Amino acid sequence: MRIGIIGCGVAGSVLAERLLRAPGITVEAYDRLPPDAVEDSGTGLNVGPNAMKALRLHLPARHDAVRAASLPWTRWFIDLASGRRLFDLPLAEVAEDAGIRLRWSELYRLLRAPVAGITRFGLELVAIEEDAVGRLVPVLQAADGARLRPRGYDLLVAGDGRYSALRALAAGPTTPSFHGIAMTRLLVPEAADCPYDDYGQWFNGNARLLSYRLPGGAAYIAGGFPLAAPEAEIPPEARTAAFQRALYTPETGAACPAVAWMVERLAAGVDSIHWARLQEAPLQRTAGAGRVLFLGDAAHAMVPTLGQGATQAIEDGIVAGAVLARGGGAEDVAAWRDTRVGFVRRFSLEATDTMFPGADPVAGSLAKREPEFLAKLRRLYTDVPRPEEFSQ
Repeated sequence: MRIGIIGCGVAGSVLAERLLRAPGITVEAYDRLPPDAVEDSGTGLNVGPNAMKALRLHLPARHDAVRAASLPWTRWFIDLASGRRLFDLPLAEVAEDAGIRLRWSELYRLLRAPVAGITRFGLELVAIEEDAVGRLVPVLQAADGARLRPRGYDLLVAGDGRYSALRALAAGPTTPSFHGIAMTRLLVPEAADCPYDDYGQWFNGNARLLSYRLPGGAAYIAGGFPLAAPEAEIPPEARTAAFQRALYTPETGAACPAVAWMVERLAAGVDSIHWARLQEAPLQRTAGAGRVLFLGDAAHAMVPTLGQGATQAIEDGIVAGAVLARGGGAEDVAAWRDTRVGFVRRFSLEATDTMFPGADPVAGSLAKREPEFLAKLRRLYTDVPRPEEFSQ
């Protein structure tokens, strides 16, 4: 079986490594970026305990390399901007493994390293053709305009992210659903004076900050606040230092030291903030009569509230690799993954409740200590198949 992977990001790299020595399978990967460049290289990332469990069980060497380059994610707390504690959860209560904190660029580097020999970089997918026996041939274009048409593949895998070229070509345009929340991301490279460490959230009304330290003395700050309507654009005035200060500073009383520190960094770095709107795309796993398989954000871009974007991409790569290695196809991957992904998507959106207009962030945060929410969190963090399950 010949498998071509388009996009050597998280899901694509994990899948490629899982299939490297699978008998009867030839795997090749293509990425539009040069080998020394990655998107989102300046932002931070938290990877959930479930992804680390999947790597530990199925790719232990990759697990060890990723964990060694990261800081542990062992705690989740929620405060008000004033400093009042609402929620404080040691992840050991609901997970078997610690999560991790690191930069996107470092995760890409670690996941791509073992598959560099089968990856061709600097090639963008521009079309799909068929060969004489019905296999799919990706048409790949280099920066100088030269085009490459490799031999046909029995299966093409989309690992090329939220704006997947392969999904657009094989399944048509994707219409995202917007949820009326503006999202910001900022890396603070020098954060020695950061007054907190592990994963925390702070609310001022429905405006929320999320932050944690990263390896190398950096810190990552993510913000979010409601927009006027679900489809509304981010207003220009929001992109100013004055707006960012007012957004997260309590109207009465002083901000706690953590929020005061973040507000100053947001104001000083306002021109470096990356902006987006909270959105998700419809789940689609296969196309082309089973000859195309979508993984990670190419299949199921979801809201980032529970940090499951890259986490689910890792799960996708692990499970798809196990299924394909035993002779399964794209529909078999869907059977293994899509019920799980549906639960994760619904739960991630449910956990966003405190950010929507009119919601009570105090009541919503306190509710996250209730047994029902914790049971779902435990299911999220532990429900990962073991290698022997794929041979049953």
